[in-house]
Amino acid sequence: MSLFGDGLDAAVQKAFTRPAPKYAGPQVRYLVKQLKGTKAVAELLGISQRQVERYVAGQARHPRTALAARLEREVKKRWQPQIRAKARQKAATTGGIVIDTRARLGYTAPIGSTDEDRIRHLTVALPPHYAARLFDAQQAGASDRELKEIAAEALKEVYFQDGGRRAGQLEEIRFSDVEHLEFDL
Repeated sequence: MSLFGDGLDAAVQKAFTRPAPKYAGPQVRYLVKQLKGTKAVAELLGISQRQVERYVAGQARHPRTALAARLEREVKKRWQPQIRAKARQKAATTGGIVIDTRARLGYTAPIGSTDEDRIRHLTVALPPHYAARLFDAQQAGASDRELKEIAAEALKEVYFQDGGRRAGQLEEIRFSDVEHLEFDL
């Protein structure tokens, strides 16, 4: 599970104008249409081509839990690509992105300093260039660790350094023990 990648996907999914299909039959039919065939869908989901055909025909209706989760994930990954692209573009050029997190944040500071690392709950609006970096890195297949580094750098600049008004000597922020993470556009 990719905490940061899934969080970015969830933020973009809030921009959807129509809900994605909820039941197995419509989900499989959508994937067959997108991937142009039952064989590709079968390979994607790890089931037989005949089973895909059963879902398309309505003969099979209730997938096992693991398959239902894979179906939902794969459909949402492909649902409304133009709306998804517009939401990312808007966040990367004008809107920015909001990060809401509860995690251990801070940096090496004198004991008792307000910037010493500790569990904090932050909701911070990040500028558009950080949204662009996060989405570009995600599209390039960046790991969760790389996405966390970009988010930490953004929090360092926006929250700890207040856009250059304080903590100018700050080198590296610690961002660990993530208990909660949510992005919003």
